[in-house]
Amino acid sequence: MRKISLIGILFLVVTGTGIAEAETNTVRQMTLQECVQLALANNFDIQIERFNPQIAGFNYERLRGVYYDPVFDTTVLHSYNSREGGLNQNTGQPFPSSTSESTTVSPGITGVLPTGLTYDFAQNIAHRTGSSSGGPFDFYDSTTGVSMRQPLLRNAWIDAGRQNIWIAKRDVKISEEAYRQQLMDIATRVEKAYYELIFAREQIKVQETAMQLAERLLQENRRRVEVGALAPLDEKQAQSQYAKSRADLLTAKQQLLTKQNDLKGLMSNNFREWRETIVLPTEKLIAIPEKFDLQESWRVGVAQRPELQRLRLDLEKRDIVLRYQHNQLFPALDLTGSYGRNGLANDFGGVLEDTKKGDNPNYTFGVVFSIPLSRRGPKNAYNATKAEKEQAILRYKKQEQDILVSIENAIGNAQNSFERVKASAEASGYAESALQAEQKKLESGKSTSFNVLQLQRDLTERRSDEIRALADYNQALADIAFQEATTLERHHFSVSFK
Repeated sequence: MRKISLIGILFLVVTGTGIAEAETNTVRQMTLQECVQLALANNFDIQIERFNPQIAGFNYERLRGVYYDPVFDTTVLHSYNSREGGLNQNTGQPFPSSTSESTTVSPGITGVLPTGLTYDFAQNIAHRTGSSSGGPFDFYDSTTGVSMRQPLLRNAWIDAGRQNIWIAKRDVKISEEAYRQQLMDIATRVEKAYYELIFAREQIKVQETAMQLAERLLQENRRRVEVGALAPLDEKQAQSQYAKSRADLLTAKQQLLTKQNDLKGLMSNNFREWRETIVLPTEKLIAIPEKFDLQESWRVGVAQRPELQRLRLDLEKRDIVLRYQHNQLFPALDLTGSYGRNGLANDFGGVLEDTKKGDNPNYTFGVVFSIPLSRRGPKNAYNATKAEKEQAILRYKKQEQDILVSIENAIGNAQNSFERVKASAEASGYAESALQAEQKKLESGKSTSFNVLQLQRDLTERRSDEIRALADYNQALADIAFQEATTLERHHFSVSFK
C-alpha cells in the first residue's frame, strides 16, 4: 500500500504542473486571427523591416532634391585699385594717375530640369567710383539674364541624374515587396506556431492517458504478484512502462512551455509582459477538406510572390542602366543660348529702371559638339550591362520555376497530410480496440503483461500520430497560402504604402 501511495503522489506531482501554472498565471484565450493580428502589429522583425520602405522613400526624395532643386547663390565683392601717374620714357608724354573702387552684388539661381536642361539666372549690379584722366566718376551698371544648355543626343533622354532617380524609385517598390514578404513570413510562422501549441496541449492529454493506463496495469500486476498469480517480472515491466510514461509526460509539458514561448515571442515586442500569460487556443485541430487547383495556384503565385516582384523590379532597374549606357554611346550635341539686359545709371534706382526697359539687350545662341576618339569605355560598359541583364532574366526564370515546384510540393503535402489524418484516426481506433481485447485476454489468463504493455505503447503512438497529422494538415494549408502569396488575404490583412 505504501508503494501505491507513492505512485499516486508522483502522479499528482507530474499532472499537477499544469494546474499550478494555471493558478499562478493569467490564462488568455486567443483565436488564430487574434494571434496573427498581434504579431503583425508588434513583431520585432516586422517593425525593423517597416523602416526600409521609409528609408528608400527618403533616399528617392533626396536624389530628386539633389538633381532638381534650384540652388540660390550670391556673391558680394568689394575691390579697390590705385595706379600712380608718371612720364612715358619713350614718348615723353605724362600719363595720369587713377583710382577706382567698386562694390558688386551678384545673386543667381541655378538648376536642372527633368529634361536635362541646365539653367542659370544671374544678375550683376556694381557701384563704381573713382577718378581718371577724364575726371571723377560715380555710376551703377548691371547685367541681368539667363543662360541655358539643352542636350540633344548624349544625356538628352536620360542622364546620370535621371538614371539614379528612376532606380531609386524602383528601390522603394523593392523595399515594399520585402516588407510584404516579411509580413507573410511572420503570419505563416504564427499560424504554424499556433497549431504547434494546440498539438503540444493535445500531446499532454495523450501522455496523461498513457500514464493512467500504465498505472492501472501496474496496480493490477502488483495485486496479482502479491497473491502469487503473476511473476514478479511482469510487475517490473509495468513499473518500467509507468516510469517511461511519466518521463514522456514531463517532456510533453516542457514542449508545451517551449511552444508557448515561441508563439508569444512572435506576437510580442515585450516578452516580459507575456511571461506570466498562458495562451489558450480557442480553436481545435480539425481537418476541413480543401479543393486544390494547381494551375490557379501557379497563376496566383507567379503574379503575387514578392520574390518575383522584386526580380521584375530588378529587371526594370537593369533596363534603366542599359538605356543610360546606350545613350552614352552617342556624341554630345548641346543647344546653348542666353539672353540678358544691360543697364547704366547714376543711381541704384535708375540702373534698375534702365535694365527693366530692355533698351540694351544681349544674347547668344549656338551648339556645342564633342565626340570621343575612342568609345571603348562606353561600349564595354554597355556590353557588360547587357550581359548582366541576360543573367538577371535567367535568375528570374529560375525563381519562377522554383515557385512552381514549391507550390506543387505544398499542395501534394497538404493532400498527403489529409490522407494521413484519416489513416491515423483509423489506426488509433484499431489500436484502442486491440488494447481492450488484449486486456480482456490478460484478465482471463490468456495473454501476458508484455503484450498489453506493447499495445499500450502502440495506442499512445497512434494517438500522437493522429494529432500530429491534424497539425501537419493545417500547417500545410498555411504553407500553400504562403507559396501562393495569399497569406495576408487569408488573415484579412491589407498593407498599403504612401
